[in-house]
Amino acid sequence: MSAERRPHILILGGTGEAAALARAIAGEWGEAVRLTSSLAGRVERPGPLPGDVRVGGFGGVAGLVAYLRDEQVDLLVDATHPFADRISSHARQAAEAVGLPRLGFARPLWQRDPVDRWIEVETVEQAAQAAGDISKRAFLTVGRTEITPFAQTSDVWFLVRLVDPPEAPLPLPDHETVIARGPFTVAGERELMLHHRIDLLITKASGGAATEAKILAAREADIPVLMVRRPRPEPGRRVSDVEAAMSWISDQVGVV
Repeated sequence: MSAERRPHILILGGTGEAAALARAIAGEWGEAVRLTSSLAGRVERPGPLPGDVRVGGFGGVAGLVAYLRDEQVDLLVDATHPFADRISSHARQAAEAVGLPRLGFARPLWQRDPVDRWIEVETVEQAAQAAGDISKRAFLTVGRTEITPFAQTSDVWFLVRLVDPPEAPLPLPDHETVIARGPFTVAGERELMLHHRIDLLITKASGGAATEAKILAAREADIPVLMVRRPRPEPGRRVSDVEAAMSWISDQVGVV
């Protein structure tokens, strides 16, 4: 890259890990780098971020390639949600097309304890099909874009937790919605499940500390967990903590 301009780092974000990395980059290198965080726009009130922030999609691989070239991006960090497999695929393809260094930033998986009662499935659709055979009162924490498959799950009452209020009524015949943003506590999650007489937790294997409390609370209460496995990650270098990401970025762009 040219010595006359600042290296441009693009973070594909929308996660707590992405925000933490952006703050670390700004704190370490300040104006020595140009920092842009790209958000999908799925959360109505994202927290403040250092550097530039763009919201919305790129228009597929071709659109991302054009952005990388037009904005002279030097380094791409994919710190999106572990289940955002489409944008991660686009990021890999676009980075390969322009010969750009790319880092995957994946939060650690939750570790299964021998006492955990996990029922693992491959897709949200499979979880919806299985829920009716397992539960009468389920705690559904898969995000607002994944609610529809559960509309046909009969004889199950759902407690649905969302970050933002839904723009339209949820397509569930029998449910209650709670609006809350993590991180959560084990005591709070346990009380929530007991108060609503929850007999099944339905979640994605998102990992990370912010929402692990529900897993620990289910373990303590001996509540089974219907767990959707993560999609296979894109090939390439991946790290799971800010320190490792910062080290890799420093090596790539040569900032000191």
